[in-house]
Amino acid sequence: MSRRYFGTDGVRGIVGADLTPELVRRVGKAATLWAGGGRVLVGRDTRASGPDLEQAVADGIVSAGGTAVLGGVLPTPAVALLADGLGVVVSASHNPPEYNGVKLFRSGGKLVDHDEEEIEALLEAHAAGGGSVEHFADAADTYFTHVVERFGSDLTGLRIGVDCANGAFSSLAPRAFTELGAEVHAIGIEPDGSNINVGCGATDLGALQELVAREALDLGVAFDGDGDRMLAVDERGETVDGDEILAVLALSLGVDRVAVTVMTNLGFHRLMAEHRVKVVTTPVGDRYVLEALERDGALLGGEQSGHLIWLGDHVTGDGLAAALLLCGAVRGRSLGEATAVMPHYPQVKRNIHVSQPDVPQAVLDEVDRLNEELGENGRVLVRRSGTEPVMRVLAEAENAEDAEKLCASIAALVERELG
Repeated sequence: MSRRYFGTDGVRGIVGADLTPELVRRVGKAATLWAGGGRVLVGRDTRASGPDLEQAVADGIVSAGGTAVLGGVLPTPAVALLADGLGVVVSASHNPPEYNGVKLFRSGGKLVDHDEEEIEALLEAHAAGGGSVEHFADAADTYFTHVVERFGSDLTGLRIGVDCANGAFSSLAPRAFTELGAEVHAIGIEPDGSNINVGCGATDLGALQELVAREALDLGVAFDGDGDRMLAVDERGETVDGDEILAVLALSLGVDRVAVTVMTNLGFHRLMAEHRVKVVTTPVGDRYVLEALERDGALLGGEQSGHLIWLGDHVTGDGLAAALLLCGAVRGRSLGEATAVMPHYPQVKRNIHVSQPDVPQAVLDEVDRLNEELGENGRVLVRRSGTEPVMRVLAEAENAEDAEKLCASIAALVERELG
């Protein structure tokens, strides 16, 4: 059975167009029926559409006989951590303010494909009602205490820039670093409902880079709107992506295996091979990284985009937990020094807007041919985005010129094949 509404990370769309309160209500109802009722923790990010969609979710939960436990504005990892059974996050993560969505967790973990198929099958199911609504006023503080106590360290003397993307971490992340002794310079902490992820946060590091350079800070960290992604900026203002952060953490935490996605830089694979760390590769999406970690009994994984997962004392990826671990891992040296151990292959990416959901066979054949020809010296990848109507093209090579040529060639073929 194919999924109509669920993508790589829940149900998502432009509010009022392909995402409506009625659809969100039906998802809340269906998910509650699927989970067998009970208490359902609901959190949201700072989008203007959040309160109305939170109400729609609650209505759906109540209609299915469940108890909607409203936590208000909460980072996605807080809902995953605190939910006893089913957890719901009203958020579109890193997408612009006009988007919103619904993410689902059960017992801390993200749902797998067949779970979502079963929920979609219940969208039109009858529900007898009888549920209720409660409020969890201390949810944010309960989460904050857990993360600071389990992932924090003494950060006295550290001068750090923190960009909260005008999102769910706006009141939490700066406080965490301050309580641990750091000198904090915070931006993206004035959410107004329409500025989440706009010119700030993990999707746009320009403001953080400028802040780190202007104030001569030791480093900067940036979250996305719902707090499940984190990227960094080193002391020179250079971007530090999820692959590089994961490399620093893998060596610092002394793991023997790590899970990544197909987007991960070849330089990461080479570094892990040198240190005899096994790398498990999954499709794009932190849910698939989580599945691999749980299947293999491993603790560390992540994505180049900044989804970073440490399952010691947590159940999912958490931007603040990852940032605290990173700061602890680089104490006594600069972030630039710490990341210099990983060779970085040039990658060129291109997004092509499409209406057709499948990658054309001619493109797949050419990708296979090029990858066989490149061997260990590069690669190309074409995939359909799970969150936007685009085809994503990636080319990686030992030098930027070859990567650019490979990407241009494949992108042109995609455009020809899809008209």
